[in-house]
This record gives sequence, structure tokens and C-alpha cells, in this order.
Amino acid sequence: MRSKSYLYLQLKLTQLGWPPRSRTGKFAFFVLGVDLALFLLQKLLQVSHLSNGSTLGGWISFLAVLSVALFLWLGFLWLRSKLLWRLRNRLIVTYVFIGVIPLVLLITLTLTTFYLFAGQFATYIVTSGVQSELRGLEAANSTIAHDLAAQVSRGGASSAVLQGLKNNDETWADRQVTAWFNGKLVMNSAPAGTAGVEPALPGFLKPPFRDVVRDRGRLYLRVAETLPTQRGSLTVLSSEPFDQQMLEHLAANLGEITLYTSGFNVRKLDDSDKAGAPNRQSGVRVRKPEGDYVLETGKQPPVPAYTAGTIPPSEGRLDRNVTFATSIFVVDWQTGETNSPAAVSVQTRMSVLYDRLFAALGDFAPAIEFALIAMAIVFAVIELIALLIGVRLTRTITGSVASLYRATQRVNRGDFSHRIDVQSADQLATLETSFNSMTASLERLMAEQKEKQRLENELVIAQEVQAQLFPKEISQLQSLEVHGFCRPARTVSGDYYDFLGMNSERLILAVGDVSGKGISAALLMATIHSAVRAYSMEAAPTASVPVGVGAAAGAHLMTSFGPPDTDISPAALLSLLNHQLYESTPEEKYATLFLGMYDGLSRTIHYSNGGHLPPIILGRDGSIRRLEAGGMVIGLFDNLSFEEGSVQLESGDIFLAYSDGVTEPENEFGEFGEQRLIDLVRENQDLSLVQMSEVVTAAVDDWIGGNEQPDDITLVLARAR
Repeated sequence: MRSKSYLYLQLKLTQLGWPPRSRTGKFAFFVLGVDLALFLLQKLLQVSHLSNGSTLGGWISFLAVLSVALFLWLGFLWLRSKLLWRLRNRLIVTYVFIGVIPLVLLITLTLTTFYLFAGQFATYIVTSGVQSELRGLEAANSTIAHDLAAQVSRGGASSAVLQGLKNNDETWADRQVTAWFNGKLVMNSAPAGTAGVEPALPGFLKPPFRDVVRDRGRLYLRVAETLPTQRGSLTVLSSEPFDQQMLEHLAANLGEITLYTSGFNVRKLDDSDKAGAPNRQSGVRVRKPEGDYVLETGKQPPVPAYTAGTIPPSEGRLDRNVTFATSIFVVDWQTGETNSPAAVSVQTRMSVLYDRLFAALGDFAPAIEFALIAMAIVFAVIELIALLIGVRLTRTITGSVASLYRATQRVNRGDFSHRIDVQSADQLATLETSFNSMTASLERLMAEQKEKQRLENELVIAQEVQAQLFPKEISQLQSLEVHGFCRPARTVSGDYYDFLGMNSERLILAVGDVSGKGISAALLMATIHSAVRAYSMEAAPTASVPVGVGAAAGAHLMTSFGPPDTDISPAALLSLLNHQLYESTPEEKYATLFLGMYDGLSRTIHYSNGGHLPPIILGRDGSIRRLEAGGMVIGLFDNLSFEEGSVQLESGDIFLAYSDGVTEPENEFGEFGEQRLIDLVRENQDLSLVQMSEVVTAAVDDWIGGNEQPDDITLVLARAR
């Protein structure tokens, strides 16, 4: 029970990736182990009061951070392997990186740009309002200057024009106009409460002048103009305070405006800034016609001087608040420098900016608004269609891959009948069709393999049956020793040989070759074998039982049957066999057959050759006799007659019969040939017949080499004693 629990725990740990196999995993656990060991050592030192363990604190922290980083990396790898295993997840991640992230970045960039544009437009409204006030003040100052110049030329100075402006325009109640003629103050029209305070005429002033200035800690809109007269030079200076009242005027129909009059400084960029000098403080770059400047805050945070207006109410969810700031360059009235600018912060709504932006378009504004909304709707529809198409394509791809994966699993389990349902007409569908074709081919191949296996099993059985037809235990005659050998080119053979003993002194020798190879030739060979034995028994009616010399199981010793002079004609047997084969086999089937009757008393072979390669008698004296008497092949034509011949054997003569599988094999030197066979037998005539057949077959094998055996090899040897 404990063993099963241990194996189950080990399996679970293996599934969770323990122990780690990667170098990163092993290193991560090693670092964690070292960190825990140092932590326990530190606690042990603190408990034992041997040390406070502070020296180990740095290492513990470092190793803890390192182990956390390593485990985060391992977690990322594990999550990636789990999430990105499926093709669908990979495609989703690909679409996210290709389509979603760029779209999000583009939308973010668009919204950021739109927000910056809205903020810039809001501050532009304020700064353009300030410039509009300056231009209006400049125009009025020019009118006053020309009127005073005309009066001075006539010898007097009156503020009638200025008084008329104050009476007609309430904004002139806070404006101050000062005039100098040849450097002497001739007029100072100050607002109520500021009488007697006259602005100084600075040395840097070179009229015409129009700008925001800082004088005595306060901001003013100030313009100046100098006109020459017949009596001298007239300089007129108009000034309006940049205060709460002006902010209220600027904030009307816009939003909340906050003015910061101090807390900023500005400096002009020099060559060291352009080269990126590290000792320079960073800030916001501002470009002016006279050069680039950097706007920086001082050590103290800016403090708002005035705040005017309120943030308009929202007209909907998309009507977001816009907050933006800009700087206003301020001229120091005493020095003429512009190193202490003011800042303006604007808070408004998108709807207010939209109304201000399209106010000048009049009746065209709704048309432009409709066009923009229509474009947004069209783009949204296109994006939705693209999304749907992408999802559909993803489903098509992943569905095909999933179908292929399930199909491979079925095939892996041996189910070759499974087919994929092809539902599209693309390359993946072609792949699925190809897979179906492959499984169909595999199914046919497996069926053919099973059929081939069945046929091979049957051929093995046929080989075993055929092997029983060839003589195995041969009982030699007193005057003749015999030996036969057959090696099929395939599983079964179409060659035939047999030794059929009639009595102790008489023996039938049969050698044949059936046309073709394989199972059909083997069946015809079995037919010839059975017919030869049957007709031999009919030709010896006085015999009790003819004995096959080693042909049948249970045949041991030769039994005498029939009188010695019983005659069995080989030619008659060939005629009978020819008629039977002609009647029972197709037209294209035939066989060659040599039949010989050896009589041991006369040492004579009576034979007839039905188209077989003529057997050879190799005499002891070196003579060669070929046994050619007979006729043509059997089974091809009916009503054939065969000649019969005889040959007498002397002691030591060798009878040699063979099939064309011995003499016809070829290599680059030509055929093996009959003469080479004869020479081999002569050279080894003193060996036993078994050894002699082994020498011949070995020579044939050497001649064939690595090539396939082209035909059945059959060799029959007999030697007279």
C-alpha cells in the first residue's frame, strides 16, 4: 500500500515537473535552497546569541530576489508552454500582437494626440485672448498717442480722448496711460486708488513695445509708442493689470483658468544643451523666434495667484475634462529680461472646445459632425467585419488542425477506417483530403498485408507438403547409388525429381521442370509426381505394392514385387502423362520430363526424354554420353509418341541430370553453362554424391553472386558401383 502511494506521489510530482530537468529550474531550486539555508543559519545565530546575523542579511536578500526572478521566469515558461501548445492560442496571441496591440497603440496615440490637441487649443484660446487684449490696448494707445502729439504740437496737452474712452468702455477703468514729452512726464491717468504711482520709463524700452511685463511684483499688459513732433518726441505708455478681472474675462464660456505669476524660470539653450551636457537641469523646451528656451520650475512649487471661472458641467460620458497648461513670457520692467515667465492652467470640457472650434463654421458644423460620425461608424463596422473574418478563419484553421490531430490519434490506435469530414475548399481541406487518401491507402495496405501474410502461411504449408514429395531417406541399390537435390527459387518449386523402386534391382528415375514458378508450378509438379507413381503401379500389375525409394513416410526397405522381367515402358508412361496434362491443364502449361528405368541385373538404363535437358553419363574413361532419345515437352499437344533409348553403365560411371536453374544463371562473364558443370563433376568424381552436389550448388551460388536466384536448382546424381 505504501509502495502504491509512493508511486502515485512520484507520478504527480513528475507531472508537476519535479524534479526539474532544465538547467534554469535546477539553478532556481539551488538558489532557493541556499537562501533558505542562510536564513535558517541567521535565525540560529540570533537564537544562540552568537551573532545578530546582520552579515548574512545582504546575501539573503540578494538570493531571495534572484530566486524570485528565476521562479517568475520559470512560471512564464510554464505558462507559455501550457497556453501556446494549442494552435488556437498561438493564433490568438499572433492576432493580439499583429492586430490588437497595434490597434490599441494607435487608439492610445490618437486619444493622446486628441487630448494634447484639445489642451493646446484650450491654452491657445487663453493666450490668443491675451494677445487680443494687447492688440486692443495697442490700438487705443496709438489713438491716444496721435491725439496727444497733435495737442503737443499746438502747445498744450489734454486727456479728452482718454476721458472719452473711459466713459464709453468700462475696461478703461483699470487702465493707466502715461505720456512723456522730451523725457518729461506730461500725463499720468491712473485708475482710482493708484494716483501718484507713475511707472518708470526703463532704459531698454524701444517703442513700439507690446508685451506682458512684471512691475513691482505684479503682471501687466503694457504697450508703448513713440511719436516725433515739431517740438520733440512724445512717448505714450498704456498699462492694464493682468489680474482676477482679466482672468474672469478670459474664462468666460471656457472653463477654469489659473494664473501662476511666479515659481518658474527660463533660460535660453546654448551649445552645451544641444550637445546633451549632463550638468544641465532638464525641463520643458519652448521655441520662440529668437531661439529655443527651457522652462524650469524653481526649488519651491508654483503657487497660483488668481483663479477664475468654473469647470463646465459634463454633457455625457465622452465629454471628458481637459486640463492643460502653458507658459507666458513676461518681461521684467526693470531689466528687460524674460527669465521669469508666468504660467496659465486651463480646465475645460471637450464639448466647450468643440463649440469654440466649430463656432466659425456656422451651418457647416453639423455637416462636418455628421461626416465625422459616419466615418467613425464605417471604421467600426470595418473593424467588426475584420474581427469576424479573423475569428472565422481562426476557427477554420484550428478546426482543421484539431480534426487532423484527432485523426492521427485514431490512426495511432490502429483505426485506419477513420475519415475526416472535409467541409472547406482550401489548402487545409486539401491536406485533410490527402490524409483521408493516406488512411485509405494504409487500410488497403493493411488488408493486402494480411492477405499476403495469409498467402505466405499457405505457401509455408505448401512448402511443407511439397517437401514431403521429394525423397528423403533413399535406400541405395546394390549396383547403383543415387542422390537428388532441389532448391526452389521461391517458397515452392516447379522442379521435380523422384526415385521409385520397383524391386531390389529395378529403379525408376524421374527428373522434370514445370513451366513457370511459384504455387501454380508447384501444383503441376505435385500432379506429375502423383501421376508418375500411379501409372508406374498400373504398369506393374503383378507387383504387390511398389516402393518409393524414400519418397513416402514409412518407406524403409525395398520389397520385392513382381518377376524380374516385368517391363515398364518409360515412353508409354510419358504418353499417358502427356495426355493427362493436356486434358487437365491450361494451354500455356507444360513440363519437361525425363523418365529412366534402371535394371540392376543388366546395369542398363531404359529411358525416354520429354523435352528435358539431356542427362549426361560421365564415363570413368572420360567419355560423355547424352540421353537425348524421346520427344517434345509434355502437356502442350495431345497424341504424342516418344522414342525410347537405353544406355549401359560401367562401374564408376556417373549419371548427371539437372534443370536449367543450374546451367542458365548469368553474371558479367555469361552463363554458368553445361561444360562448367561437367568439369566440376569430373574434378570431384571421387567424392560422395552428397559432397559432389554441394560443390556444384556452391559454384552456382558463387556464379550468381549477390543477385537473386533466377530459377529452381535441381540436381540428380547416380553412380554405378
